[in-house]
Amino acid sequence: MAYNLIGFLFRNRKKPESQNVSVAPPPNDDGAIVVEQGGAYTTVVDLDGVVKNEIELITKYREMSQRALVDGAISEIVNESIVIEQGKSPVALVTDKLNYSDEILQKIQAEFDTILGLLDFNNEAQDIFKQWYVDGRLYYHILIDNNNPRDGIQELRPIDPRRIKPVIETESYITNEGVPMQVEKQRYYVYNQFGSDATTTTTGVKLTWDSICYVHSGLRETNNTMILGHLHKALKPSNMLSMVEDATVIYRLSRAPERRVFFIDVGNLPKQKAEQYLKDIMSKYRNKMVYDATTGEVREDKKFLSFMEDYWLPRREGGKGTEITTLPGGENLGEMADVEYFKENLYQSLNVPVGRLNSESGFNLGRTAEITRDEVKFGKFIDRIRNRFTQLFDDLLSTQLMLKGIITREDWQVIRQKIFYTFLKDTYFSELKNLEILQNRAAAAESYLQFVGKYHSHEWMRREIFKQTDEEFKQQDEQMLREKGDPRYQAIEAMTGMMPGMPPGAMGMDPMGGGMGQDPSMMGQDPNAQQMPPQGASEGQDDEEGIDDEQQQDPNAQNAQMMMPPMGDEEDEDAQISLNPDDLPTERVTKNVEALWRTR
Repeated sequence: MAYNLIGFLFRNRKKPESQNVSVAPPPNDDGAIVVEQGGAYTTVVDLDGVVKNEIELITKYREMSQRALVDGAISEIVNESIVIEQGKSPVALVTDKLNYSDEILQKIQAEFDTILGLLDFNNEAQDIFKQWYVDGRLYYHILIDNNNPRDGIQELRPIDPRRIKPVIETESYITNEGVPMQVEKQRYYVYNQFGSDATTTTTGVKLTWDSICYVHSGLRETNNTMILGHLHKALKPSNMLSMVEDATVIYRLSRAPERRVFFIDVGNLPKQKAEQYLKDIMSKYRNKMVYDATTGEVREDKKFLSFMEDYWLPRREGGKGTEITTLPGGENLGEMADVEYFKENLYQSLNVPVGRLNSESGFNLGRTAEITRDEVKFGKFIDRIRNRFTQLFDDLLSTQLMLKGIITREDWQVIRQKIFYTFLKDTYFSELKNLEILQNRAAAAESYLQFVGKYHSHEWMRREIFKQTDEEFKQQDEQMLREKGDPRYQAIEAMTGMMPGMPPGAMGMDPMGGGMGQDPSMMGQDPNAQQMPPQGASEGQDDEEGIDDEQQQDPNAQNAQMMMPPMGDEEDEDAQISLNPDDLPTERVTKNVEALWRTR
């Protein structure tokens, strides 16, 4: 093997790399070849006596993907995984969970856009995903400017997975106690233009581990020595379906036509003369003309007798004499149950709902309640392979950020746990599903309003029905406080008689149209206490300054000031937050919301 080492490695100059020693070999999740340091290696894998190595395996995947049924299933998976819409990126980076400055977040987002540009992902997304799905692995050689590594990645060059192989070098020794130990020395890739598993040559080029972006399917062979593709479990059903289809065609060609049977009376002629007589009769009544496509000639060809033609049988004296009968064709030529069974088996092995590939099934974009269980399973399968495919972005983004000096390797271990990627989805169906979810939640909330303050609290409704998190709690409270001072929402208040931003029933109004009533959960008082006048009941009172049930109006004040209900002790002044629009600048809204949450 050649000793050329091409690429780059990220190393910490201040801290030497640790050597992890264990009795077990290093983890091999990438299907790499594990070899002793300084030794030779070879690999032979026999799967059902058909596939010997990864080169043959990937070649079989690609051949199978060319079949019409398999290609249709792959197209369904690719189209569902990568949605292309004009003017929109197929994938987006979400960094909401990162606790970094806006400047760092903007740099991370900019470098992610750079990665998408190097991949030309907006135009080649479906092709890249299809190649990864079919081959089960994806390799990119990361090219940088060695003189100016701070410029980041200059080019991403794809590599045929049949020409490269990851390798892990290990070193083993025996301790004083006689326990065999193993330590990993280094990892690298071996590139061979004749194939990574070729036996005709032992030469190759070593590529550093960090200079290659390697993303695989995550499916492994039972011995954990080779990575399998998503099409692997469909190999056998696909071969069986092809065999059944070929057998069906042969059977129909041989049994479909009706043929004649000639019984020729040969009397008492000897065997040789009887055979000669039979041949003379055949030649007399047969006239087979054959067209030669090579020469363009028409020739007479009477010497061949196929199963598609008539039968000539001799009959001795004493029989019925010369007779001509008809041999019927096959009676079950229209039976396709076997073909349909293996076709359905193939679709199930590819995790594609049969209804998507069945031409007799109609296309329906109705309510989400009409979705079948197979569609739900298919959606989860798409989410799973999407999540695996995003390792491509993780690998390239981490390399780009470390080359630019934005983060360190230690920082990336924290960042990768808090970032995620969102793929573009079909707009119509996504909006329809979200709308139905909101409608169902609103209907459930309306039916539960009569129990709020008696058996459930408003916080319970927001958490259990509207599924709001703590962050959404604060965000919604802040928005409702700001809307109180917005003239647009004050107009809504005047029309509805409710405080903008407050849920129905919070002002004592029955959401079912049953009139006014107290809400004990909002008042913090006895439900049997005397009710306050409804909002807007007294003349001359401004609609924008309606008084809530638990609040009192100060006669000495020129403008009534709305106060939030105390969450704890009614005497605790810190638990009360002003809602006066004139007293709520932007920086104070957040403080008020945080104070409200501290009281909770």
